[in-house]
Amino acid sequence: MIGMKALAISLILIGYGVPAQGAAPRPAAGTGGVTGKVSFQGTKPKLPQISMAQDRVCASEQKSTVYPEDGRVNSNGTLPNVFIYVKQGLGDATFKTPSTPVTLDQQRCEYQPHVLGIMVGQPLQVLSQDPTTHNIHIMAKNNRSWNVSQQPGSPAFIRRFLHPEIMIPVKCNQHPWMKAYIGVTTNPFYAVTGKDGTFILKGLPSGHYTLEAWTATFGTQESEVTVEADKTATVNFTFHSQ
Repeated sequence: MIGMKALAISLILIGYGVPAQGAAPRPAAGTGGVTGKVSFQGTKPKLPQISMAQDRVCASEQKSTVYPEDGRVNSNGTLPNVFIYVKQGLGDATFKTPSTPVTLDQQRCEYQPHVLGIMVGQPLQVLSQDPTTHNIHIMAKNNRSWNVSQQPGSPAFIRRFLHPEIMIPVKCNQHPWMKAYIGVTTNPFYAVTGKDGTFILKGLPSGHYTLEAWTATFGTQESEVTVEADKTATVNFTFHSQ
């Protein structure tokens, strides 16, 4: 009888998908992903050299020629700083707001990163590693705009956005070449392309979605995609010179 009970318990555990001891955990059921690349075709923009001569501290911190991030094209013909996010398809689904802050840093009189994403209500931590005064000016439309000066050595400060907004421009009133963009979303499915122009979105529930690719220079594009459980769909974007 004891053997039969043990067998019954084993069958119940198997039926409910409980992994055997030492087995690798399985991915969440019903979710998949999207991966892709953002390419560029045409004549690359000629980017002007940035002069930081107005602030001796900024000028002294730069060891090489600096060019704007907006309009930049990677050496492999792809685009960095493209914000990719799920624009439609999640319906009324809600997602837990992360408590971990997203950081906007100021290094060598430039914003790091140039483009970032954050969820509604998630903390935005703003800090500076520069020995000069910065002025962080958030120019929002759907959220409250604000303008905060940050002295050298000042502690980081926290702000939150209460509404979704794609995208919020950021500038420094002290240093006009300093620019950044913040994408505020209601879901965690967003990414920013880097030096290879690729992106990946993980953990998407199975369904049909509209993705949007935003750029500061070349406009925006949308693409439809169907995500299946335990599979990764591919979506590529191509922007052209204007």
